[in-house]
Amino acid sequence: MSHLALQQYWWIIISLLGSFLVFLMFVQGGQTLVSQLAKTGTERKILFNSIGRRWDVTFTTLVTFGGAFFASFPLFYSTSFGGAYWVWMLILFSFIIQAVSYEYRTKPKNFLGEKTYNTFLFINGLVATVLLGIAVGTFFTGSDFSVDRLRLTETGNNVISQWKGPAHGLEAALNLTNLCLGLAIFTLSRILGALYFINNIDNKVIVHKASQLLKLCSIAFLVFFLLFTGLILTREGFAVNPVTREVYMENYKYLHNLIQMPVVLVIFLLGVVGVLAGIYIGAFKKSGKGIWFAGAGTILTVFSIFLLAGFNNTAFYPSTYDLQSSLTIQNASSGKYTLTVMSYVSLLVPFVIAYIWYSWKSLNKKKINEEDISNDDMAY
Repeated sequence: MSHLALQQYWWIIISLLGSFLVFLMFVQGGQTLVSQLAKTGTERKILFNSIGRRWDVTFTTLVTFGGAFFASFPLFYSTSFGGAYWVWMLILFSFIIQAVSYEYRTKPKNFLGEKTYNTFLFINGLVATVLLGIAVGTFFTGSDFSVDRLRLTETGNNVISQWKGPAHGLEAALNLTNLCLGLAIFTLSRILGALYFINNIDNKVIVHKASQLLKLCSIAFLVFFLLFTGLILTREGFAVNPVTREVYMENYKYLHNLIQMPVVLVIFLLGVVGVLAGIYIGAFKKSGKGIWFAGAGTILTVFSIFLLAGFNNTAFYPSTYDLQSSLTIQNASSGKYTLTVMSYVSLLVPFVIAYIWYSWKSLNKKKINEEDISNDDMAY
């Protein structure tokens, strides 16, 4: 494979990992629903144990996503993770308090109390989803940084990326497009969380409440998602001249990307239809199958958004401070040898996915009910 083919291949891998990460955020969304769905301690236990058995998969996917980005596109990793560190640190911190909360929330004599840990889980569900969406939103709106590769030749100053904004990434939350995507992912995670509860819990009261709450979350999601989609398709985009590699602004760039990449357009439309079908099945049919339609739709939609940002001569991490410092899959990637070796390792991915699927099916053979929680010494 050529270097360019390897770069495109790894952008597809990164896009898939990001898509699965957003789908697995149903754990975070479910955590934010507990206070609205549960009125008794037993109901809270059922809800937290339903999603608590999945929380580590989301965290593992996040770490894998970051590690794959570091290995395949190290310049993005050093620029974003090193410059916009407040965003990434807050996301990671929210996952830390999530892990601690599941470990200690029901332990006897825990000094913070169960309610405090429940609050931590809500914070994780809110912060992780919104900030992740804001971070991905900058793929379309840009960030304040500069890249100077000549610094590699300077003694004692070989940091080639410099962040210019004093808020180190938090300023992205003030951008309407970024905020809309963040809130869209937050509300989508709540939709997926409600659908997972309907699929995984054997309790008519909880299932009824989840289906009703699903309708309200869906309205909010559609507002934020449609607003985000409209904003990016009508804005200027960061285009790259395929010959000179010069970055320039192009009107309706992301709309042009959709039209010029019909496969991506089809994936996007199939994803949106899948999410809507899942919502309908869960909200009106109260069927557990809704999570599979909405889950597949989420993966396809997010996958197409990543492809929209990186392919068709587009800068996937644009700089609003210095246009020519913008990162593309060509100038931000590892060398050909590194990407080639990593590509052999990526052949193990289908086996990992198969294992996750097998473990998922094993844990979901029987729906969770009150009796299961009472007889489980390992319950969260």
